[in-house]
Amino acid sequence: MPDETEPTRTAPPPQPSPAATPPTGTRPATTPQDAAARPPAAPGHAHPYPQPLTPDQMRQQQWQQWQAHQYWQQQRRQKAVEPPAWRARVRPGPPARIRAASLWCVLATALLSGLFLGEGLGLNLLIVAVPAALAAFFAAQAAGRRVRPWSLVWGFGGLALLAVPVLRDAGWPTFLAVLSALLLGSLALHGGRTWPGVLIGSLGLIGSVVPGIRWGRRGLRERADGARERWGPVVRTVLIATVLLVVFGALFVSADAAFAKLLGKLVPDVSLLDGPWRILLCALGLIGALAAARTAAAPHQWDKAEIAPARACGRMEWALPLVVLNLLFAAFIAVQLTVLFGEYAAVLDATGLNHSDYARQGFWQLLWATLLTLAVIALAGRWAPRSDARDAVLVRSVLGVLCLLTLVVVVSALYRMNMYVGSYGLTRLRLSVTAMEIWLGVVLVLIMAAGVFGPRWLPRAVVGSAAAAVLAFGLASPDALVAERNVARFKKTEAIDVDYLRGLSADAVPALDTLPEPQRTCALRGITDASGIAGPWYAVSLGERRARAVVEARPLGPAVTDCGGLDSDDSGNYGR
Repeated sequence: MPDETEPTRTAPPPQPSPAATPPTGTRPATTPQDAAARPPAAPGHAHPYPQPLTPDQMRQQQWQQWQAHQYWQQQRRQKAVEPPAWRARVRPGPPARIRAASLWCVLATALLSGLFLGEGLGLNLLIVAVPAALAAFFAAQAAGRRVRPWSLVWGFGGLALLAVPVLRDAGWPTFLAVLSALLLGSLALHGGRTWPGVLIGSLGLIGSVVPGIRWGRRGLRERADGARERWGPVVRTVLIATVLLVVFGALFVSADAAFAKLLGKLVPDVSLLDGPWRILLCALGLIGALAAARTAAAPHQWDKAEIAPARACGRMEWALPLVVLNLLFAAFIAVQLTVLFGEYAAVLDATGLNHSDYARQGFWQLLWATLLTLAVIALAGRWAPRSDARDAVLVRSVLGVLCLLTLVVVVSALYRMNMYVGSYGLTRLRLSVTAMEIWLGVVLVLIMAAGVFGPRWLPRAVVGSAAAAVLAFGLASPDALVAERNVARFKKTEAIDVDYLRGLSADAVPALDTLPEPQRTCALRGITDASGIAGPWYAVSLGERRARAVVEARPLGPAVTDCGGLDSDDSGNYGR
């Protein structure tokens, strides 16, 4: 009999047989009643709706968004404050304090600009440029900069270019000379020996305009603080001297006519009506001189702006297109030589053109071919193979042949222009593009020399050749050349375009003075009426003085009612 304290044992529940247990991953069979009681299953793509955020969760989410916004704002400010690496290399240090000598030269530049500019161009540009150059020299000296030989070359070259408006009256070579003088002056202040240095440095003076004004104002304020006792006597002395000059000068002018005439020629004529214009010229002179001095004190080092090297191409990939181009150039030159020495008349008969029209038809295409060839040479040099010495020989050989063939194309273009000028006369446009074609030929020669002696000196040589070309073009007196060639052509063929010659400058007067009447009077009257051939001594060029002497020595004849009737039949070609 079992013990009463022993726990009662219960039988385990019955286990289902293995046959009745469904395999894993299978759904057990349901009866129709179970299917009716169970709700339909949601589709597989449906998701439950998001639960609304609690106030704490919303505040936390807003805090995270604000932190992310602040982080990106900080990153953006850091990118704006930290300049790129190349900019940090070229950026100059803080300039030294402006010297008193520079301030006086800047003031002199401003006063001379207001007095001498505005009535024409002549010696006044040199008068204004000299104190501006001295201001830059004193600023560079205060900063401890040593004057380099190339800076002297660019500086004196710019001053030489300013001699063109002193000698010539024509506006188009004068514009080129003044613009080139400004570019050379900026290059002299910056210095530069690489392509970025000479190209950006020649334009870098523009970026010093605003910093120059701030630098000059800060230096003037620093010198004025605590030094009023020194500036007071200077201001009083200048005022007293000015009053004495005005009072006694007015008395002497009214007392003697000869002295009045002499003083009137020497002193600029300044009236109250010109006051705003004179003030503007003073401001421009002041800003320009400050920009030059600021650049000389702390110029950008554009030579340190390194250009990332391009990927070098393979020999076949690089050489094959250039060899094909060389073959094309050689074929064109061979055809030109054949036409020139053997089949020239047959080509003219087949095309229906005369030799001048044939020449004009191809000149512009050859000019563009020369320009595009220079671009191809620059790009080919950048992507040229440079793994060993054989690559260097390949590059020099292929590019040297291309330069040599392009020189022959330049000669062909110049020959075509010479034929065209012989038929229709010389114009400003034809002379300008001829001079440009000659300069492009000089650049090709410099590139060939750089392939032999190394390319380090090439940027300076190209800039120097451009400046020399502009100077030679201005000193050659283009309008005088145009007039001389057309007068010589008129004496041979009696063909002339008087209406075109009337638009030339006073430089053409000595050559046009040799024309017979009434062509002489028609041509010269248009020039004298347009220029007036009058002005103060500092705003009159040598060409204007010569023209004035010619007209005074041999006055013009009676006015011609119809000068256009004196033109020849081919005058319509003068605009081409």
